[in-house]
Amino acid sequence: MTADRADRAERSDPVVTTPYGAVRGRHEHGVAVFRGIPYAAPPFGPRRFRPPVPPEPWDGVRDAASFGPTAPKPPYSEAFARYLSDPVVPGDDCLNLNVWTPDPDPGARLPVMVWLHGGALTRGSSAVPVYDGRAFARDGVVLVSVNYRLGVEGYGLFPDAPANSGLRDQLAALRWVHESIGAFGGDPDRITLCGQSAGAISIGALIAAPQAQGLFRRAVLQSGPPEAADRGSVRRMVRRMAARLKVPATAEAFAAVDRNLLLRTQAEVGRLSSPVLGGPAFGIVVDGDLVPRDPLQALEGDVARGADLLMGWTSDEYRLWLVPGGLLERVDRLGAVALAGAMARCRCGHEVVRGYRALRPGAGTAEIVGQMVTDHLLRRPLHRLADARSGSAYVYEFAWPSLLPGLGACHALELGFVFDTGDTPDSRRLAGEGAPRELADALHTAWVRFAADGDPGWQPWDATHPVRVFGDGPAHTSHGPRDAELALWTAPPEPPPAPEGTRPRAGELRAVVRRLRRAGGVGGR
Repeated sequence: MTADRADRAERSDPVVTTPYGAVRGRHEHGVAVFRGIPYAAPPFGPRRFRPPVPPEPWDGVRDAASFGPTAPKPPYSEAFARYLSDPVVPGDDCLNLNVWTPDPDPGARLPVMVWLHGGALTRGSSAVPVYDGRAFARDGVVLVSVNYRLGVEGYGLFPDAPANSGLRDQLAALRWVHESIGAFGGDPDRITLCGQSAGAISIGALIAAPQAQGLFRRAVLQSGPPEAADRGSVRRMVRRMAARLKVPATAEAFAAVDRNLLLRTQAEVGRLSSPVLGGPAFGIVVDGDLVPRDPLQALEGDVARGADLLMGWTSDEYRLWLVPGGLLERVDRLGAVALAGAMARCRCGHEVVRGYRALRPGAGTAEIVGQMVTDHLLRRPLHRLADARSGSAYVYEFAWPSLLPGLGACHALELGFVFDTGDTPDSRRLAGEGAPRELADALHTAWVRFAADGDPGWQPWDATHPVRVFGDGPAHTSHGPRDAELALWTAPPEPPPAPEGTRPRAGELRAVVRRLRRAGGVGGR
């Protein structure tokens, strides 16, 4: 490109003024894109393990053509990296966001969707190609995707630092959106928070947070319920890391550790955790401030009563947790020992297992364990939330099975359909080649409709438990498709002791749990 042509192209690029300075985006595929806009200052040096603070204003026009730095994170294990991409962009200025808009005109007043990625609060970023927002912008929605601190940097629990730094980052980003999005053509009164897995758990905490009230209108929770992690579990992660590093379990001591060494240590300790069998893990905790009480309990009460909710799950969430690394076959072989581990994880008795066996005759142990854990972690709390929001909640199930062997309708499979990015290699990692175009049209359109006016196109939740099922063939509404399984959990008694001769020895069970957790690597939440 000649200098003259480059100058003309620069003059035609979209420029928007934010509270901290002007940014220059790019026109791509008929929409305007702005990447890597800082919403907070780099969270390092004296700001490490501290709440976010505003970025330093800049003079002139900041180029916003490329994704900004991603938060420090360890890579996925080889088994998971086969299915999930996780780009790394180096740099300290990782508290940044991206905007896709069809019309960066303050008068446009378009609906806004703010996307929080998943990744077990330890991995992921807004730079994952599956999360490209151009289809939403094409269809009249301003899409904002956010980076936030991860792992011990964002969710470590220390005696000398505030909890939930990563969640505080998300709140800072939401405040930035509410204040700034009008200049990009968005309507600050029509903001929909949307997230998947750990991103959905974060959304649940945000919409329950007193400081976030008035900053959003709607919320979408994909495969993640509102929840608070056990503080003891988070502390154990920090203490185990401290023991390996031979430093005190304080923010001051961790801040002095080499960042790469901290990530390697986090990954080593995190391998002992799994969504299926639990273990120490990072999570959002009740802190008496941003999270004053359990988010699900708050939302079952009178918090955010005016918010419309869209929530759901995939039919085979657990397969992303068990298929990589051959865990599905291992669980099947372990039989009763694996079931004992699942009962301990779910705090249920043998009657629940017997009920699942009766409802799924011929199912292997892995399927029983996987569906039990999925119901315990996802479907039961989302049913509770829907029951508390009857008339303003919409529930879906993504039931289309991946074209790749063994994955079924696994965790995260719906993302390429929601974003209408199924043509990217990263979406095909989970879906395979030849995913149905009409399914993407149906799912993406539902999310666009919900962001626009709060109605995704089917019956809201009521006593008949309507669930919109997206699978093979046209989408349809099924009433109470999970009710029989979830009814098994009603007021479960304390787990009775197993009969002699069938009870796994404690040492054997601990060894199995360790093997499964290590083989599983990172959890999919």
